[in-house]
Amino acid sequence: MNLVNFRFETGADGVALAIWDMPERSMNVITPEVMDELEQIVDKVSSDAAIKGCVIASGKNAFSGGADLSMLQQGAAQYARALKERGEEAANKEFFDFSRRLSLLYRKLETSGKPFAVAIHGVCLGGAFELALACHYRVMADDDKTKVGLPEIKVGLFPGAGGTQRVARIMQTGDALQFLFRGDQAKPKAALGAKLVHEIAPKAEIVERARAWIVNGGKAQAPWDAKDFKNPSGKVFSPTGMMIWPAANAIYRRETYDNYPAAKAILHAVYEGLQLPMDQALTVESRWFAHILRSKEAAAMIRSLFLSKSELEKGAHRPKDIGPTNLKKVGIIGAGFMGAGVGYVSALNGLDVVLIDRDQESADKGKATIEKLISGSVAKGRATPAEKDALLARITATVDYAALAGSDLVLEAVFEDRGVKAEATKRAQDVVGADVIFASNTSTLPITSLAETSRKPENFIGIHFFSPVEKMLLVEVILGEKTGDRALATALDFVRIIKKTPIVVNDTRGFYANRCVLNYIREGQIMLVDGVPPAMIENVARMAGMPVGPLSLNDEVALDLGWKILQATKKDLGDGAVDPAQERVLRFMVEEKGRYGRKNGKGFYDYHADGKKSLWPGLSELAERRLDSDTLDVAEMKERFLVVQAVEAARVMAEGVLSDPREADVGSILGFGFAPFTGGTISYIDGMGAKAFVALCDRLTEKYGPRFAPPQLLRDMAAKGETFYGRFLPQKQAA
Repeated sequence: MNLVNFRFETGADGVALAIWDMPERSMNVITPEVMDELEQIVDKVSSDAAIKGCVIASGKNAFSGGADLSMLQQGAAQYARALKERGEEAANKEFFDFSRRLSLLYRKLETSGKPFAVAIHGVCLGGAFELALACHYRVMADDDKTKVGLPEIKVGLFPGAGGTQRVARIMQTGDALQFLFRGDQAKPKAALGAKLVHEIAPKAEIVERARAWIVNGGKAQAPWDAKDFKNPSGKVFSPTGMMIWPAANAIYRRETYDNYPAAKAILHAVYEGLQLPMDQALTVESRWFAHILRSKEAAAMIRSLFLSKSELEKGAHRPKDIGPTNLKKVGIIGAGFMGAGVGYVSALNGLDVVLIDRDQESADKGKATIEKLISGSVAKGRATPAEKDALLARITATVDYAALAGSDLVLEAVFEDRGVKAEATKRAQDVVGADVIFASNTSTLPITSLAETSRKPENFIGIHFFSPVEKMLLVEVILGEKTGDRALATALDFVRIIKKTPIVVNDTRGFYANRCVLNYIREGQIMLVDGVPPAMIENVARMAGMPVGPLSLNDEVALDLGWKILQATKKDLGDGAVDPAQERVLRFMVEEKGRYGRKNGKGFYDYHADGKKSLWPGLSELAERRLDSDTLDVAEMKERFLVVQAVEAARVMAEGVLSDPREADVGSILGFGFAPFTGGTISYIDGMGAKAFVALCDRLTEKYGPRFAPPQLLRDMAAKGETFYGRFLPQKQAA
C-alpha cells in the first residue's frame, strides 16, 4: 500500500492498526487522498487471511473534525462545469457519484467481512464520526476534550455518509432526529448512554480496548445487517411511529420556518430510510445529500460559516510584516458586565488579567461576575474546580492603575462617555506609556475621535465585543484614521487567543454590526407605530430567519441605551439624523414609562418571576392606527426585515467601512444573527442578484421611505451584472 496519511501495521495477534496522521496538518480531515488510502486499508484487511481485523486510531491530539468542506464546495463547482459541458443527465450522474463516494466507502468497510474497531480521542465530528459509526465497535476516551457529533446542519448540510441511517438505527427515532437537527456534540458518558459508542475508557487504554474486542472474537456485522434487527422505535407505520412523525414535522416547521432545506432532508432521509434495508436506505440518503449539496443555502452557509470564518480567524487581514506579539498580560478598565466578560474569556485562555474599576467594591463585583461564569462551567462539567482556581488566580481586581504595569494590551470598557473614556486613557498611559497598544470597547463612538486623547493615535484601536462576551463569537476590530499596523496585529492576535472571530472595520459611527442591527430594531419600532400587532412583528421577523424579534432584541440591549445613542446622534449630527417614529417609541418607553428592557424587568415585554415573558399590553398606545393582521403582506414584512439590514451592509461596503464581503457576511451572522441560511447580508444580495435586489429596494423605498434606498454602488453593480464577491475578492476566493 502507498500510504501517506495513515500508518499501518499488523501485530503478532493478527490485529492491524491504522493510525490516521496527516502530515503537516494539526487536525485530520477527510480529503480525496484520505478516502483513497482508507479504501486501500479496507481492501488489505478484507483480503489478507492473516489479518483478523483492524483498529482505526488517530496520531493527532484529536481524531478528526470531519470532511474538508472546500472539497464539497469544489464538487458543486465541478457540477456546474459538467452541466455546461456535458449536459444535465451526465452532470447529475457525476455529481451523485461524487457525493456518495464516502457513503459507499464506509459501507464497504462495514460489510468487508472483517471486524473494524475505532479508538476515539479528542473531537470526532461529521464525516469522521460517520466513519466511527460504520465501524463495528467504538471505544471513546473518557475525558472532557473528547466529543462526538454530526454538526453538518450548522453549515447547511446533513450527514450524508450514512449518519442519518446509522444514528436512526441506534437511537430512538425522536432522540435521533433531535441529535441530527441540533448538531450537538456528545461527551463520553452521554455518548455511551445513547449507545453511540460501545465503551469508554482512559485515553491511554482505548487502542488496547479496541484491539482486545477484535482478539476476543468481535463480530464483523453491524446490528442492522442481522436478520432479526428491529428499529429502536419500531416500524414507521405503527401506533408508535404515528406519534413520532407528525410531532417531528411540527417541530421542524416551528424551529426552521422552512428556511433550512437540510433539516427537511433529514426528516425525509430518516422517514424513508427506516422503511428500507440498509443499502437502499443509504441510497435514499445519498440522493437527498446530493440534492442539498447543490442548494444555494448549503453553498452560502459553507462559504460563510466554514471557509470565510476560518480564513478570518487565521488572520486574513493581519499585517504580514508584523511578527507575533506574544501577549501574556492584558489590562481591562471597567469591571462592569462587558469588562468582566472580556476578563473572563482572557483568563480562560491563559492570559493574566488586571481588572480595574473606580472603587474596590466595583472591581470585586466584576471578579465575582467572572467567578459566577466559571462556577457555571464547573457545575455543567465543562471545567474542573482546579481550572476554576487557576483562572481566578490569573485575575487581579483593583482600583490601582499601577497594576497595569507590564501589560501587553490595555482595553477600556467604561461608560459610553467621551470624558470618562479620555480619563481612563490618560491614567492608563501614565502607567504603561504610549507604546503599549490601547483599545476601546466602545459600541458607537468613533475611534478616531477617541484616539485624540491618546499619546500615540497609531497605537489606539477599537475592539468591540458583543454581549454576552462569553457566548458571542464576533469581535469588531476598528481602525481609526491613524491606527497603525502593530495595533491591528496586536488586536487580531488577542482576538485569536480568546477564540473569537474578528472582522476589521474602518471607523464610522456605529461601525458595521450596530448600523445593521439598529436598522432591524428600528424597523420593528416603525411597524409598531404603523399599527402592526406586536406579536406579528416578532413572529414574522423569526419567520424571516432572525433569531429573535426586533422588540425582544431591543429589550436585551436595553431601551435606555438606545435612547442615549439616539440623543448622542442628534447632538452630533442634528435632528434629521434620527427617525421621528423611533424617537417617539423610545421617548414613550424610557422617559414616560420607565421601561428600560430586560434589565429592569419591563420593556416591550413584561418579565415575570418564573422566567417567562409576555408582550406588554401598553404597546397599543404607540400605534397610530389599527391594522388587521389578516390583511398584512407577510412576505413583504419578511423582506423589510432582511432588506433594511442588507442595504445597510451594501452602504457600508460602498463607504469603504468594510472592504471584504466575507467580513460582512460572517459578521452579520455571528454578530446579530442575520438569517444564516442566506449566508449573510452580502450573500443575501448576491444570491438574489444586484438587479433584482435594487428593484426590490426601489419598490420598498417608494412605499416606505428612503431607509431602503440602495447606494450608487449597487446600481452600478446591477447595471454590470456584478456580485460583491466577484467585485471585491479575487476570482479564486469568489468561487
